[in-house]
This record gives sequence, structure tokens and C-alpha cells, in this order.
Amino acid sequence: MKKKLQVFISSTYIDMIEERQAAVTAVLNAGHIPAGMELFKSGDQSQKETIKRWIDESDVYMLILGGRYGSLDPESGKSYTHWEYDYAGEQGKRRFAVVITEEKLMDKARKNPDYLEREHYSHYQEFKREVLGNISKFYEDTKDIKLTVMESLKEYEFDKSLVGWIKSDNLQSMEKILLENAELIKENARLARECEKLNLNVIQNTFINGMQYEDMESVLENMSIKLPKEFDEDESEISLLNFFTVESDTLSIGVTNSATLSKDFEIFIFYHVAPKLMQFGLMEKVKVAGVQYERIQTTKDGLKFLGQYEIRKKQQPKV
Repeated sequence: MKKKLQVFISSTYIDMIEERQAAVTAVLNAGHIPAGMELFKSGDQSQKETIKRWIDESDVYMLILGGRYGSLDPESGKSYTHWEYDYAGEQGKRRFAVVITEEKLMDKARKNPDYLEREHYSHYQEFKREVLGNISKFYEDTKDIKLTVMESLKEYEFDKSLVGWIKSDNLQSMEKILLENAELIKENARLARECEKLNLNVIQNTFINGMQYEDMESVLENMSIKLPKEFDEDESEISLLNFFTVESDTLSIGVTNSATLSKDFEIFIFYHVAPKLMQFGLMEKVKVAGVQYERIQTTKDGLKFLGQYEIRKKQQPKV
């Protein structure tokens, strides 16, 4: 939805009529709204308050600085143009300026010497330095002014902090979209809560070999296994739960009591770990045709337990 920006155009008046008209035309051609001193009489205190209000309500402030400083405002001691420029800055308005080149100024002065500042020249130079220290470009003719206006406003159109003006029918459409979006957010939140409840019910109602998952996890956590010195120099003790989950790949494939096929660690599992897990239906002996050894591997309930373990681990908040 495109918004129309209100642009306050400021300058001295008599010497800048052509330039101001070029700026107004460029603002209109860009699809925005010009505002400026044509509506007011300089020097009138009540009009000064009106100018403040117009600057406050504008999104962008544009200055056209020629060769004149302008009449002074008794209250601030600055020219009215200078005062407007500073006031817009104090209000945080987006400001940009076009400043006449020396060549163009001399050309205008040859036609009318009054276009050069004489009475307050030092004030003019100070103001000009201030303006050139901020966003500004020089102009040689009205084409330069129009180009600067178009480029500046194109950039400001993407500034989300600028309110601008929006057609009422667009606003109504936006209100409808926002209401629909709010309803969708509420519905999404409701569905998320339902999914959470369903997931919780699935988890809570999961039984492993007749035991609830939580109960079996607690039992396995409280049973320990002492690792032989050949596998762990410290002969550490770990929980049966930890062993079952860490060695899940090995246990799922299965371990045997074959002295020739199995490694020492698998033999240890076969005789000292697997029997404990078999008590809970997590591992079982399986027949291997045509051989003398036995194989023990994870049961379907054991795989189910491991699946639930992984689900819960992923649901735990990350630290």
C-alpha cells in the first residue's frame, strides 16, 4: 500500500519562485503532497505557530537555499527560513536541501542584485555551512531540483517510520486484513495448544512392556553398571539407562556369546548388561539357525522406549 508523504518546502520567497515551483511540481509528479510558505505570511506570530503545525504534520522537510538569508525572526534572531530548518531538525523530520551553485547565483544576481545577501551576509554563510554539513546537493537549474526531489522521495517512501497519508478505502482494506490476520493468529494459537495436548496425551499414555515410560525410565536411571577395568581404567559406574541409550546402536544389532565372533565388550554386554534389560522386556534372545552361540538384541518395546527417550530429549529446553 503506497503512502503519500507530505513535503514541507522552505526557502526565501521572491528570489526562489521558479525553484519553488519546480520543487512543487516534482513532489506532485512523485505522487506526494507539497506544503509550504505560499500558505502563510512571514513575520506573523500566529502564522509562525501555524507553520510549526504544518512542519509537525509533514513527513519530510525540503530546503531550497539561494543567495538570500531572509528577514529575521525577532524571537530566535535567525531568518525565518533558518528557523524553519532548525525547527524541522529538532522535531526529527527527514530533511534534505538543494543549494544554488556560485555560478548560478552570480547569473541570477546579474539580473537582479537583490538576489544576493548583503545585510546579514555572515549569518547567511553560517547557515549555508550548516546546511551543507547535512543532506544536501547543489543545483544549477530547475532540472537538478526536480531530480533531487524524485531521488530523495523515492528513498523516503521505504522509510517505515514515516506515517504519510493513505486513502481511506485502502485503510479500510488494511483494517480488514489486520482483523483477518488477528483471527488467524488466534486460531493458530488454539491449534498449537490442541497439538500440545495431543502430544502430551500420547507421551503420557505410552506404555513399555506394561509400564509407563516415566516409571521405566526412573527404574533404569536408578540401576547402575560397573564397567570392568579393561574397558574403563576408573571402573566407573553408569546408570543402566545411560548405557542402554548410549549403546543403542550396538544393542539394536545384537550381541552374541560367541568367543570367536564377538569382541570382549560385546561378551560383557551379553552376560552382565543384557540380562538386566531383558527383565523389562527391552532385550530378548533371538534364534540364530545353524550356530552354537546365542544372540540377544533390542526388542520392539526396547526400540519404542528409545524412540520416546529421543522425543523427550528434543522437547527439553536448550540451556
